Amino acid sequence: MRLSASAIALIASLLVNHGAQASELPQRWVSAGGALSEWVTAMGGESKLVGVDTTSQHPESLTALPSIGYQRQLSAEGILSLRPQVLVGTEEMGPPPVLAQVRNAGVQVEMFSAQPDLQALKDNLQHLGKLLGNGAKASELLAGYEQALEQQKRWVAKAQSTQKTPGVLLLLGHAGGKPLIAGKDTAADWMLQQAGGRNLATHSGYKPFSMESLAGLSPDVLVFADRALTGEAARAALFKENPILASTPAAHDGRVFEVDPTLLVGGLGPRLPQSLVELSAGFYPSQPKPAP
Repeated sequence: MRLSASAIALIASLLVNHGAQASELPQRWVSAGGALSEWVTAMGGESKLVGVDTTSQHPESLTALPSIGYQRQLSAEGILSLRPQVLVGTEEMGPPPVLAQVRNAGVQVEMFSAQPDLQALKDNLQHLGKLLGNGAKASELLAGYEQALEQQKRWVAKAQSTQKTPGVLLLLGHAGGKPLIAGKDTAADWMLQQAGGRNLATHSGYKPFSMESLAGLSPDVLVFADRALTGEAARAALFKENPILASTPAAHDGRVFEVDPTLLVGGLGPRLPQSLVELSAGFYPSQPKPAP
């Protein structure tokens, strides 16, 4: 079949326009916020990243990229030295004067929500999809995420029909030092609820508690995240620095679990559903482990 001259011209125009649109998308990215960096990678944008903050540790390949420091304490010089076209981060990113400097230097600064809820995640993924020119992938990832959370919800409801909901505290520390307790309106609180736990902390945000107050809450389960240590070293440091924890029901029953602190940064990230599965198995040990 031979194409007419007008058809050939139309096809050529479409190809040119598509190429122009692709070239207009930012190609050099800097990302501040662990969850956001993971989503960029999940959408196929890792090759565009030229720098990340210190909370962006997954996948491991991101740790080989130049660091721009901690997301709340960024420096304009460090960011601009990487010659980025766009800086993406959540409202946790700052300080504001640095962001103003970066904008004034001609870098596109795109802000995302760090709120731990599905609507915020939906908005974030749609926003990222537009920036990456891959809205279809964003929709696919969101659909899979919602399906995983719905499956998790059904499993928790079944478990709670046969077992008491455990009272839980999540402690965020550094090398076992006096921890912050995760309260309401945090990603940690969202995680505990989705895993089927009842957060015993009633304050908002992350706040230090006296160890006496903590022990008085009698948590059935302790969940900890250490920003300096992992594994048995982190657990040992927590109890060494805070011996009052040994008197809690959670410690007596051996119900002390660890989560990666980077899961708590930058909103809902792609690894959270699998982490919920693992936490739920610890919260409800008599139930068959939920499917991943």
